[in-house]
Amino acid sequence: MSHFIVSEPIGSVLKITLNRPDKYNSFVREMALLLQEELKRAQDDPEIRCVYLTGNGKAFCAGQDLQEAIDPEGPELTKIVSEHYNPIIKQLRALPKPVVAAVNGVAAGAGANIALAADVVVAVQSASFIQAFSKIGLIPDSGGTYTLPRLIGFQKASALMMLGDKVSAEEAEKMGMIYKVFTEENFGEESMKIAHTLSKMPTRALAYTKELLNRSPLNTLDKQLAEEDHFQTLAGTSYDYEEGVKAFLEKRKPEFKGE
Repeated sequence: MSHFIVSEPIGSVLKITLNRPDKYNSFVREMALLLQEELKRAQDDPEIRCVYLTGNGKAFCAGQDLQEAIDPEGPELTKIVSEHYNPIIKQLRALPKPVVAAVNGVAAGAGANIALAADVVVAVQSASFIQAFSKIGLIPDSGGTYTLPRLIGFQKASALMMLGDKVSAEEAEKMGMIYKVFTEENFGEESMKIAHTLSKMPTRALAYTKELLNRSPLNTLDKQLAEEDHFQTLAGTSYDYEEGVKAFLEKRKPEFKGE
């Protein structure tokens, strides 16, 4: 496998590291396709119950490597969006397992929107988020125009996308863009602790929760209530539900299997 993506199972967590630190982990075609492969691996492997996505070096991801984008021999812009980023965003949202984005530095352009497509987004104190597209005459892709206004509201999202403002990790947490910020000293340990916690939880119930969240923006209240009824019935047939109730009654910690 190329060194652009480093993948490592840690218990039931698949740690995926974006690994072009000299280029701020910006994407080229090979790297994007490799990330797609690793997300597929996470979906297919029953031993993997959570994905932890982070970057190597000073950046989480600076988005697209512009040298590739302007290379006459490289992929066209439409191909970059349709074959690189759109599949990654769809995979992140469809993956029936929780995804933690551990943002270790700057997340710009597609890099920011890939992070925000995760289920739980945490960041180190020194990290920042930039919708950098307008700076080079492009529009936010990788689901940004869908995800960001749903996280922080239309007005704030519109301003950040048009102005391309740099948002610090602490600002991002305050506006509801991300879940938590950790200090430099605690970031690695605390962010991985979240992933390990999720990997020991009832995976099917988390997958159903994720699917309901995916559907909710397009549903009426009545439709969403019906969807909750359906998925609650499915969750109620799982081993983990039985184990959770049993553990509660026996006053012990449940041992979920993700089944």
